[in-house]
Amino acid sequence: MTDDHPRPVFDPSLSGAERELLAAVPERLVAASLPAPPPPERPSPATIAARLIWIPVFAFFYGVLPGGWIRLFFLASLDDDDLLSGALRWGRGAVLAMLVLPVVQVTLLLLGQPEAAAALAAAGFAGWTVGALRHLREPETTRAARDHHGRYLLPADFDRPAARLLVRAQRAIDAVLGSQAQAAGLLDAIDNATELPRQEWAIASALAEHTRLRRERRAQQPERLSAPVRALLEPQRRALNLSVRSITRRIEALEAYAGSAHAADEAFHEWRVLRDLPEQNARYRDLLAETVRDTLAVEVIDRLESDARRAEAILRDRVASAIGTGLELPPPDPS
Repeated sequence: MTDDHPRPVFDPSLSGAERELLAAVPERLVAASLPAPPPPERPSPATIAARLIWIPVFAFFYGVLPGGWIRLFFLASLDDDDLLSGALRWGRGAVLAMLVLPVVQVTLLLLGQPEAAAALAAAGFAGWTVGALRHLREPETTRAARDHHGRYLLPADFDRPAARLLVRAQRAIDAVLGSQAQAAGLLDAIDNATELPRQEWAIASALAEHTRLRRERRAQQPERLSAPVRALLEPQRRALNLSVRSITRRIEALEAYAGSAHAADEAFHEWRVLRDLPEQNARYRDLLAETVRDTLAVEVIDRLESDARRAEAILRDRVASAIGTGLELPPPDPS
């Protein structure tokens, strides 16, 4: 994530499995500012006929014939001629079966168990047939990218000003979610894992709309318009500027929350360093008792104990400040 290149943003109303599926294949996602991916074309009768021939042949060579794996070098896949990716597209399990099954079949035949070898061949044929049919279907990731088009936003959906603002918001969110205070549950008065993705989506949706409006405005070529027409468009410009300022304030609130979480982290670190002071004090007390026999020893020990109490008070104050800042975040309303 660079200053001009935010990460993709997903609608938090999508299920976790759907978000993970989309995030795993960013190359298949299509920007919301572009048309949705078209559905797959229905195969032609000629394609269907060819598949009716080639799928059984394919399954026979890979799943039945001992040594049929050699076919790898002649038939990469049902769709293309890329030998290496054509083999690996079936997954490691399939490639392993392609290498092991022929050995097992030959072994069974040598052991005089042709029935078991035949059963294994039938299972291999059925398995490779099912695998081929599954790979002929539209990939689940491609279907998800089409079905959820518009419910995810990509860097292409943002112009430079919008991208920079979104990156600021994402860095603030990452700072909160990655803070020690969050991991320790000190900020549990706010469900950051749920609330902050909503804030991110609301901000990203507004920034994507800003980008669309600015692109439309540039397409209007205001410099070519007469003064009266430009005056008619002026309220639109002011409205956009007001919305940009509002989103910027929302992002600044997130950054303030991240700053408070960082302050809580610092206090938490101090508290962890000083929480073992009672045990350490005992060791220092023994040391001072052996080496210093005056009021200085008592003063040092008292100061250490007061430092521990002060660190705990600082931690409570900074955590309360962080929670208070988080509670002041505006509701995630993109409109």
